[in-house]
Amino acid sequence: MPTQTTAARGPHTLFDLPARLAAKAAPRRIADDEEQLHRIDLALEAAFAATERELAADLARGADGAQGRVEREARVDHARRRLRGLEGIRDGAVLGRMIPADGSPALYIGRRGVHDAEGRVLMIDWRTEAARPFFAATRAEPLGLASRRRYRWAGGLVRDYWDEVLDPGATAHAPEALSPDEDSALHELLGRARTTRMDSMLGTLAAEQDAIVRAPARGPLVVDGGPGTGKTVVALHRAAYLLHEDPHLAGGRGRLLVVGPHRPYLHHIADVLPGLGEEGVLTLHPRRDGPRGRACCAGGRRRAREAQGRRRDARSDRARGRAPRAAPAGDAAPRDPLGRRPPRRGRLGRRLRRRHGPAP
Repeated sequence: MPTQTTAARGPHTLFDLPARLAAKAAPRRIADDEEQLHRIDLALEAAFAATERELAADLARGADGAQGRVEREARVDHARRRLRGLEGIRDGAVLGRMIPADGSPALYIGRRGVHDAEGRVLMIDWRTEAARPFFAATRAEPLGLASRRRYRWAGGLVRDYWDEVLDPGATAHAPEALSPDEDSALHELLGRARTTRMDSMLGTLAAEQDAIVRAPARGPLVVDGGPGTGKTVVALHRAAYLLHEDPHLAGGRGRLLVVGPHRPYLHHIADVLPGLGEEGVLTLHPRRDGPRGRACCAGGRRRAREAQGRRRDARSDRARGRAPRAAPAGDAAPRDPLGRRPPRRGRLGRRLRRRHGPAP
């Protein structure tokens, strides 16, 4: 029975702590969070319902002329992407809270910004500058925070939380309202069962990793490290940050292309960016995604079209029994009738030289 394994829950609470964490479920520790998380949940549900109504209205509305159809499809696409984004953050929308040392109200950090019907801020988007202390603050540099709380979500409910006291001298929050347990968030992450899909690590993003995510975008940034050190997930968090904050990309002015070494890798990271509030990301495997992949990675669409035309001509020549056509004048290196660079040695090279003669 749930009453044997979990602490008592109120009618609207999003906290479902196990019995062994009953002390953490004390009202003095989670009452404020319960109220705020409930308000955030209601706002997200209202946004989801409003977007569904908007989508239904756009689908039912007719369109006059080509321009009207284009505008209608754009509205439908925008509504669908927004629905996917809201669906992607439903399980664990709130990452945590931070208590300012000056005694001002607690600030809640989440996967995207949320406002109530009156326009009051309920939750701050993790990519904004206002959210930076949540990730970057340390005991050596508390950045104006007295404490920080991180939540662990599962099944749409908070199953645990951890408090970190960043400024012991601050009196912004009563000590009895905290449950200091600074290392448990990392231990829980390390002990989590591995799956075939990568998860975001916003709940445990360290100050050093956050510095990489928020680094200026003046040029290429190389993230170097050994296997399993989090290079890929940090790079994906940085991509989501730039899409939101960089003036050249924000507001839909730019797109994101993720190039991966193979399809299982792209499948592995597919859930990270939607969980960070970004949709419409393109993924590419250069050797498997056809002319489009070669166009992106080997010199432009023009050469891709030329290579495709050479292959088409070669197939036509073979079908009609014609001799293969000569390589285009000015090519830096001769190509075989299929549009590929001929191998210089090996069994395939000898076979091509016997069939088509030596390369000019």
